[in-house]
Amino acid sequence: MTLGGLALAVGILVDDATVEIENINRNLAMGKETVQAILDGAQQIAVPAFVSTLCICIVFIPMFFLSGVAKFLFVPLAEAVSFAMLASYMWSRTIVPTLAMYLLSSDDEYHPEEHIGEKMGFFRRYQQGFERNFEKFREGYRGALGAALRSPGIFSACFLTFCILSVTLVGVLGRDFFPKVDAGQIRMHMRARTGLRIEETARLADQVNGVIRETIPKEELTTILDNIGLPYSGINLTYSNSGTIGSSDAEFLVQLKEVRGKPTGMYINELREKLPQRFPGVQFFFQPADIVTQILNFGTPAPIDVEVTGANQRGNYLIGEKLANEFRHIPGAVDVHVQQAFDNPTLYMEIDRARAQSVGMQSRDVAQNVLVSLSSSFQTAPAFWLDPKNGVEYSVAVQEPQYRVDSYQALQNTPISGSMPGARPQILGNLVTTSTTARPAEVSHYTTQPMINVYASVDGRDLGGVADVVEQRVHAIEKDLPKGSHIVIRGQVQTMKSSFAGLGIGLIGAIVLAYLLIVVNFQSWLDPFIIITALPGALAGICWTLLLTRTTLNVPSLTGAIMCMGVATGNSILMVSFAREQLDEGKNARDAAIEAGFVRIRPVLMTALAMIIGMVPMAVGLGEGGEQNAPLGRAVIGGLVFATFATLFFVPCVFSMIHGRRARRSAQHGSPSPATT
Repeated sequence: MTLGGLALAVGILVDDATVEIENINRNLAMGKETVQAILDGAQQIAVPAFVSTLCICIVFIPMFFLSGVAKFLFVPLAEAVSFAMLASYMWSRTIVPTLAMYLLSSDDEYHPEEHIGEKMGFFRRYQQGFERNFEKFREGYRGALGAALRSPGIFSACFLTFCILSVTLVGVLGRDFFPKVDAGQIRMHMRARTGLRIEETARLADQVNGVIRETIPKEELTTILDNIGLPYSGINLTYSNSGTIGSSDAEFLVQLKEVRGKPTGMYINELREKLPQRFPGVQFFFQPADIVTQILNFGTPAPIDVEVTGANQRGNYLIGEKLANEFRHIPGAVDVHVQQAFDNPTLYMEIDRARAQSVGMQSRDVAQNVLVSLSSSFQTAPAFWLDPKNGVEYSVAVQEPQYRVDSYQALQNTPISGSMPGARPQILGNLVTTSTTARPAEVSHYTTQPMINVYASVDGRDLGGVADVVEQRVHAIEKDLPKGSHIVIRGQVQTMKSSFAGLGIGLIGAIVLAYLLIVVNFQSWLDPFIIITALPGALAGICWTLLLTRTTLNVPSLTGAIMCMGVATGNSILMVSFAREQLDEGKNARDAAIEAGFVRIRPVLMTALAMIIGMVPMAVGLGEGGEQNAPLGRAVIGGLVFATFATLFFVPCVFSMIHGRRARRSAQHGSPSPATT
């Protein structure tokens, strides 16, 4: 994220130097000596540029109060941007004026009348043509601003109405925690009939493998890795988030090549349709393959995790199945399944204690003999053999060969020996009564209480929209819960809501902090208010850009909105500070606003364009994983485009109205104008 912060800051790092050089050139054009022009130009914008830089840095302070994953992701970004901006301001106050003294001079200014008839090079012609066209553009802007200032109230009301209506687009943008990334990987889980032997699961996995190879062209496929059954180590099972519960589960990891004809999501959708048709009765669900989404899910195999917790495990399972059936009808909800399975085939053996005692045996003898026969003696009587040649210890275990226990009758014929003197050997069938039943294949707990998990993924719709419907279905079914049970929605949805709340408060806090900072520097409550009136335009631009680019509202786009608040405030500071100078020189509010816009349009446009151009590669989403930072760049670009328009038109109108009204009120009371006091 530090590299993302530098990419975010690269467009604005040159702003301080750009504004200073432009102001020095303006003073040179007024006929001043080089050194005096540099000193005057640096002095005129020292405070506005400093306040502008601090505004950009201070808007990131609320990010340090985030919690969870969002904090660890965006605090490094905020630090990178802030330190880069402070360094940029320091160099623009020291190195840039020094270099300007050696490289700029009023004697070097090009005067066309002195070079009539001379042949000009390409760059000179381009520069002169650009200057002529830009002067025409400035004159046109002066006329447009003058027209807006003739009816500033109407223009301001229309612009504010547009901004308010634009902000209502938030309701149709959709909400995601993070954008989806096409990592070129597919992670699919298969769950066959509960209790299926691992050999049969492997045979079924081979057939599924064939369907995958039919769907994905050979030239686009790199590898397919199958993990069948439970991990050998309990540690691996503990840290796994695949959702494996027994020998009937298998996981497929598919790696695609970088150059492919279709996005990975299209192949997933094709497999989601084909596999249930080819293999009825087998469950297939896709899990996040990229590391970022796995982290954001906090170890769960899906972004939506509905937990039904309570002592009544069977009743909670029925509620979970009912919820899963409801979720399958929600548009955008896919791969809905209940994690726990309650249909694991089980042989229940009830020991006849009276008969066992009559032959000199205890229940412990029967249970231990069955355990050793079916699961080896390693757990009950571990033994080791030391190889004298190499000094390596080997575990020694006794177990009945599995191929001998191939039927119910073979199990009943398991020999049972007693540990008490005089016990007569028996077979298992003489001592137990066996019946078939179904038991849970997995038992999960949360805070010591049994728990049922209903997982759901999202495809073709935003996560927030699906989560809202899920909450409605959960609230509707809560009345049917067994006594003592309750339902909680966890997973990525829970983290998304907390992060959105933190970033929303951060956005408001950024505006408040920027306003208070400007109040301290301007020693006024009114002018800072005029400065931040450009921010509604930035919010409107963010909403429209996200809507037009089909980008949801997510953590990166909210971060871009916070960043945009600082940059938009900085541009507005340049405009209002110059207008205040014009008021102090005796001009009225309308003329001061027009002059400020006419003079400051170049640095304002250069600042905005530098930031926008710097954000274009990020907004396009170039490079692997670029989709995650693309919303940030798009939010900044859209917000700056509209904020620049607001700075050039709306802010001068507000300035003219407020200061014009103050001047008229002062004239009526016969007191000096506030602008000159």
